[in-house]
Order: sequence, then structure tokens, then C-alpha cells
Amino acid sequence: MTNRERALNLLHYKPVDRLPAVHFGYWSELLQEWAAEGHIPKELADRWYDGGEADREIDKIIGWDFNWSRVFSGNTGLSPRFEHKVLETLPDGGQRVQNGDGIIQRIYPGVVSIPAEDDYLLKDREAFTTLFLPKMQYTPDRVNTSFFSSFNEQVYNKTDSPVGLHLGSVMGEIRNITSVVGMSYLMYDEDETLFADIVDAYAEMQYRCAEAVLETGARFDFAHYWEDICFNSGPLLSPELFDELCAKHYKRRNDLCRRYGIDLISLDCDGVTEQLLPTWFENGVNIMFPIEIGTWGDQFEPARKKFGPGMLGVGGMDKTAFRKDRAAVDRELERMRRLASLGGFIPCPDHRLMPGSRFDLVCYYAEEIKKITP
Repeated sequence: MTNRERALNLLHYKPVDRLPAVHFGYWSELLQEWAAEGHIPKELADRWYDGGEADREIDKIIGWDFNWSRVFSGNTGLSPRFEHKVLETLPDGGQRVQNGDGIIQRIYPGVVSIPAEDDYLLKDREAFTTLFLPKMQYTPDRVNTSFFSSFNEQVYNKTDSPVGLHLGSVMGEIRNITSVVGMSYLMYDEDETLFADIVDAYAEMQYRCAEAVLETGARFDFAHYWEDICFNSGPLLSPELFDELCAKHYKRRNDLCRRYGIDLISLDCDGVTEQLLPTWFENGVNIMFPIEIGTWGDQFEPARKKFGPGMLGVGGMDKTAFRKDRAAVDRELERMRRLASLGGFIPCPDHRLMPGSRFDLVCYYAEEIKKITP
């Protein structure tokens, strides 16, 4: 079987010869570690990105079958982006920097974690109308119709693994352009419709991008959202408000996909997602991803019990095992065997592999997961 056949069969409860070895990429610092240790060529580490040629070359070295995050889309973000510029150099060597989303961040040399957010531009109706709304408009140049018109011949038919249409984001990218603090204020702004107008304007542009891509005839095995709107104890906004603002946009975009024959729709959200699952599941999203384990444990099995066999999953393997020993990896392999036996589930590390992950353990997992027949 091809990797595409394996993945699609698993998610449609059909027989497969074995589980595929699936991953979700790496921290770039890990690839540099592996290059320094001689496991992979440095030039692959330097030019890696999800689903790219270097990614596929690293797959061959390790033994992965494919990266789930091989997705394509139009330009679904702010366009043009804000100028990236240094606003201030601080006495401790850090810098205050305006990024392309209009967020003011504190950047420090050598620090690779998420930068601290100092300030943000999207604070009121005037900023939305003058600075942001023009950057949220759909224009035909957001979608490379020439590329997508030849997509089937040049991309889809040349790969044996699943290929996805990236649908953008309904709330996660709003959080990116408002900051967590700014979003929290905007929800309760004295202009009661402002936050909803921001969400609606962004969603309309992203819907039209997806529509324009699909109208070219390009084929996709699944559609995919990026959200990241939860943290280690739940969502960053109330489930009730999330449903009120976002449900209609998921339904509209997912209905569009199904009109074009795409019945698998995955959504990437980190953290504890339980309270938002009803909005996603009831409006057409049917694949949880990457199902982070964190300190809170398995989230897939409870979701399957609650929503039934229509709730599918990709992910759920605790990636921290790769920083430990073979026994820890074996425990995860057994857990993946059990979850795969439920059907409609593809094991995958629960986020990007982080620095300190042992190359030998990753190779061992990729080899052993392929020995499992669900």
C-alpha cells in the first residue's frame, strides 16, 4: 500500500497492512544538534521546512513515512504585512521589535522561545478600520491560480502521502494579531461588535482563498486548520463566546470542502482542547491534531467515547519519550497500539520534536511503529 492509501484507509476505518510512521516536524535547534552529532547533513538542517525536499530527505534517513503537515494554500494572512522593524535597543541587549502582525515583542539574542509581547497595534475601531481591515481583504493575487491549476500533475500525482489544503484559522490568527492581552480586552471592548467584526472580516478573506484554490480543480486528501487557542488548562476565551463567533465560519468553510469531495478535516490546536471540541466537531472538523499529552494526559480516548467513531485523530504520542530511553519509547508504542485498535487514529508525535530528542530513539520508534497492524 502507499502511504496515502494507509492514511486514508485508517481514517475511514478500512484495512491497512501496517501503521504509517508519521511525524510533525522538528524544532530547528534539534536538527542543528543532530547535524553537529553527525546524524544528518548540516545543509539539510539549514534548509528544512515542513513538507519540503529537505524534510523528505530527513524522513529517508530516519525512517519516517511522511510529515502530516504537508499542506498548501493561498496567502491567508495579513497582506501586506506590517513592516518588521526595531523600535528600541534595551540596556540588557534585548530589542523591542514590531513584527509583521503589528505586535511589539521583546527579542533577546540566543533566546528561541516565544518572544514576550510588549504591546500591540489593534486596540480599537480606528486601528481596525485604518490599519488592519485593508490588509484583510481578498484579492485575486492571494492565490497562485497557475500553480494550483497544474497542482495535480506537478504535486498531487507525484507523492504517495496525503496532501492537505490549509484553510487558515478562524481564531488562532486573530490571537496572533491582537496578542493574548489585546484579545482579552477586545472581547469586552465598549464597542460591542468590534471583536466580532475582526473575526468576520478575516474569515471572509480566508473562505474566499480556499474557494479560489478549490475552483482550480486541485485535489487534496484532507483540509487543515491551525488554531492554537488553548493552553495548559483550557481555552483562551470562553467556549460560549468561541462558539458564538466561530461556529458559523467553520461550518461554511467545511461545507465548501465537502462540496469538493474533502471529507477529512483536521485542526491543529495545542493545549487542553476539550471545551472547544463541540464547536469544531459539530461544525465539520473531524480530526484532532496533534493531541498534546502534556501534564494532563491522553485527550483522544475521552473524546472518542464522547463523540463516537466520527471523532478521528492524528497524533497523541508523547514526544518527551525521545529524550529518555528505549523503555519510555516502548511504553508509548504500546499505548499507540491500543489507541490505533480503536480505529480512525494515526499515531504521531504530539508536536514538533524538541532539542534533546535522541536520534537513535526517534529512528527506533519510526522502525517499530511500522510493525504494528491495527
